[in-house]
Amino acid sequence: MTPPRRPLTVAHVTGETGFSGGELQVFLLLEGLRKRGHRSVLLCPEGSRSCEQAAARGIEVRPIRTRNAWSLRSVWQIRRELRAVAPDLVHLHTGRANWLGGLAAWVLGLPALTTRRMDRAVKRDVRTHFMYSRVVRRAVAISQAVRERLVEGGVPPAMIRVITSAVDPDTLYPQLGRAQTRAQAGLANDALLLLVVAALFPRKGVDVLLDALGRLAEDGLRPALWIAGQGPARPALEKQARELGLAHQVRFLGERADIADLLAACDVFILPSRSEGLGVAALEAMAAGRAVVATRVGGLAEAVVHERTGLLVPPGDPAALAGALAPLLRDPALRARLAAAGPARIDEGFRADQLVEAYEALYGELLAEAGRA
Repeated sequence: MTPPRRPLTVAHVTGETGFSGGELQVFLLLEGLRKRGHRSVLLCPEGSRSCEQAAARGIEVRPIRTRNAWSLRSVWQIRRELRAVAPDLVHLHTGRANWLGGLAAWVLGLPALTTRRMDRAVKRDVRTHFMYSRVVRRAVAISQAVRERLVEGGVPPAMIRVITSAVDPDTLYPQLGRAQTRAQAGLANDALLLLVVAALFPRKGVDVLLDALGRLAEDGLRPALWIAGQGPARPALEKQARELGLAHQVRFLGERADIADLLAACDVFILPSRSEGLGVAALEAMAAGRAVVATRVGGLAEAVVHERTGLLVPPGDPAALAGALAPLLRDPALRARLAAAGPARIDEGFRADQLVEAYEALYGELLAEAGRA
């Protein structure tokens, strides 16, 4: 693949109102393309966090309505916005955006591609066939695991490209540092601290981690645990922590902007997901030089290299998770060895500049094929 020979106008469409790992990836791409001289226009739900972020970062944004994935009114609104933007191509970033934005692009004859970030089954049906045979010309998977789900769903392998999620290590420098971040939370500098950064949904497996923490307590290991993130599972998780007698060890921090400081403060980062397209939080932890314990699911098992940058365990298994954490808590040399390998792993294809280069080249390939280079 070769990059385009001229600055491009790319319309990016997302259908999500929240802001999590997938949206972070979209903005990494938008800002990276801007640095390379391309114009990006974000079409996102009115009132969404993405609209707010785009405005704050000086990215051109056009609010759209995406409440119903089958809304012809939304398709026509997006079509109107695309005609006004006059993009070279359309990049679709969510499942709902595939239909609403994809159909609008198809009606206008604009080349479109989609990025799939979820490691879950793709239905092999007429809708999938239509989407990937008529509407979009390329499908990007963020990991080999996601690629396999697309192939299993009937998407032609030749149209799939793997471009992994990424992080920008330059944004992960702490402002306060380990000692001050801990001091502000009343935690001693020599106390063992575990960290989770995740939206609090069942698929993130934080309940499994709390069970594992209970098992560690039975063995005399009582590390502190900070949980950064918000979501509907929080009340149940807080109740579980109390019932396990862990309330004094576990702090629910809510949504936080100071992730770099939290990473600097922790000794081990944990991502106990039941499913994961890749797991940007684990990439951030490795970039920050932290040992990682994660589940062997989806792209997470590809990003974290077992016994090199972290330890991998089966999903939904508190005993296995406790068994991986125990030696890390007892052995600072093991923690240091795994942590030290993290930044080099990020250099192997998980940096933001590598992500932007890959997409830029893919755009060039798609436009050349469409006779728009």
